[in-house]
Amino acid sequence: MAKESMKAREIKRQKLVDKYAEKRARYKAEGNYEALNKLPRNSSQVRLHNRCSLTGRPKGYMRQFGISRIVFREMASSGLIPGIKKASW
Repeated sequence: MAKESMKAREIKRQKLVDKYAEKRARYKAEGNYEALNKLPRNSSQVRLHNRCSLTGRPKGYMRQFGISRIVFREMASSGLIPGIKKASW
């Protein structure tokens, strides 16, 4: 499990990205890099990091499901993800 502070930090970053997205796009289109530099650093899209929605784990993230590989395996084994079954041949 990730620390609660790390999860909160990611949520805070996401809010800043959403808040400044329009301004950032406008400044970029104008080529106004001085104004862009004055915006908060955490309002940039590249500073976001994908995390598991259940555990907050930053590594082994599966975009299609929004969870980490470990949680995915547990959920798939217990039949909680429809259409997913263990491979056997």
